[in-house]
Amino acid sequence: MIVVRPGELEHFVRLERRIESTDFGSAGSETWQLVDEIWIGIRDSLPSRGERTEGGFTTSTRPARVRMYWRDDVETGMRLVEGSRIMQIVSGPAELGRRGGLELMVEDYNPGTAAA
Repeated sequence: MIVVRPGELEHFVRLERRIESTDFGSAGSETWQLVDEIWIGIRDSLPSRGERTEGGFTTSTRPARVRMYWRDDVETGMRLVEGSRIMQIVSGPAELGRRGGLELMVEDYNPGTAAA
């Protein structure tokens, strides 16, 4: 059986979910709400960095695999925040064993410059 072990969980992060704004004047702004503060394990995926163009801007990405203890409230679209590092959950979560933990994929986003 696959189980997340305490020694794997080296990073203390904020788990946050996006809150939809109901204010007419705040269209386009994002508000995030704290769900919990948790310990996770982060393993950068190789190759660990990439770039792509979105909306005329070049964005660098940093994919990583994350493991955490089992919980039933984690969804794609949430994010993990560790200091200035913001990791968007892009796939998963996948159950490890029988509620032995969760594994998911995240990406850091660092806005770049306008594409040439």
